[in-house]
Amino acid sequence: VKPWTTPLEELKAFDPIGIIFTGGPRSVYREGSPTVDKSIFTWGVPILGICYGCQLIAGTLDGAVGIGPREYGKRTLTVKKSTALFDGIKKKSVCWMSHTNYIEKIPTGFTVTAVTETCPVAALECDSAKLYGVQFHPEVMHTEEGFAILKNFLYKICGASGDWTMSGYVERTVAELKAKIGDKKVLCALSGGVDSAVAAALVHRAC
Repeated sequence: VKPWTTPLEELKAFDPIGIIFTGGPRSVYREGSPTVDKSIFTWGVPILGICYGCQLIAGTLDGAVGIGPREYGKRTLTVKKSTALFDGIKKKSVCWMSHTNYIEKIPTGFTVTAVTETCPVAALECDSAKLYGVQFHPEVMHTEEGFAILKNFLYKICGASGDWTMSGYVERTVAELKAKIGDKKVLCALSGGVDSAVAAALVHRAC
C-alpha cells in the first residue's frame, strides 16, 4: 500500500504488475485532494480506479467530474460491453455505490462499459492504455460480482500468477522481523482486535 504522494520513480522501482487507485471521500476538483503524476497513465502498467480512483483517472486526463445525484447503497449494474474486466460477469447484477460526484465526460479513447439506473458512467476503460475504472465498490460483499471483477483485473489483465500461499508465512515473517529488530527493543500496541493481536504474537516470537 502506497500513499498518493509516492513519487512515480519510486513506484517504478517497486516494479508492480498493476496499480489500484482506491476510493475516498474527497472530490477530485477540490484543491488539496489526492492526485497523481499524469505520466503514470502512459507508463503501461494496468491501472484500476475504484470510486474516487475512477474519477481521478477521468479528471486527470481530459474528462470531467462534477457534482451529481448522490448514489448510496445497492444499485443494478448493467454491463454494456463485454471486456476483460467483465469477462464472465452477469449482464445485470447488484453493485454497491457510495458517491456524490460523477463522471460528466469520459476522457478521449475511453468507452463506457457499465451503467446503473442513475449513474451514466458506472465503469469505463481504455483497454489499449490498460486503464480501467469502476464507480462502484467491487471490494465489498454487497457487490455480487465484485470478487470476480477484481480477479479478472489481477489475473486476466495484470497477469498475476496467484501462487502465493499461507504455507510458511509465520516462519518467514518472524525471520524478517528478527532481521529488522536485531538487538533493539520493540514497543507494540495491542488493541485486542485481530490485526494487532496477530502483530503482537509475531513480534513476541521474533523477540
